[in-house]
Amino acid sequence: MTNTKTASTAYKVALSAMMAALALIFSYVEAIIPFSFGVPGIKLGIANLVILVSLYVLGGRYTLSINVLRILIAGLLFNGFFGAMYSLAGGILSFFVMLLLQKTRLFSPIGISMAGGVTHNLGQLLVAAAIVENMKLFFYFPVLLFSGMVSGILIGILTHLILRKLPKMGWKHP
Repeated sequence: MTNTKTASTAYKVALSAMMAALALIFSYVEAIIPFSFGVPGIKLGIANLVILVSLYVLGGRYTLSINVLRILIAGLLFNGFFGAMYSLAGGILSFFVMLLLQKTRLFSPIGISMAGGVTHNLGQLLVAAAIVENMKLFFYFPVLLFSGMVSGILIGILTHLILRKLPKMGWKHP
């Protein structure tokens, strides 16, 4: 391995660790904010802002590790085992959907985020339906579909703004 490749890998690993920490902080902030939409299971998903930026800056492999690490730690700290399991199912499904959409280069960060928000909710609902063995839970999907779209659009707009500002701030892409 050359020194340049080693330096680049070390840079990406360090940046991944910082982004995982930031995503965990965002998860904590969201867990302590006494903000409720009045419907169980709905939240903004501000940690996904870090995941989307990472997808564009670091690529899929590093972003997957950031996402899984953040979900497992935040889930176990703030939501318990089942909360972590639901989040992991939604997070992995939404990650792969966002990765595929991003690789097509046909969608903006807003569209990718919206798809991620919807598929995250779908993944959680699939796990919940499997655990309780009741397909009637899918009657709740229209509410989750709408909330995933709204939060996805908001997070996508923020991601778009951040990605536009990075080069102006002297950001050096690895």
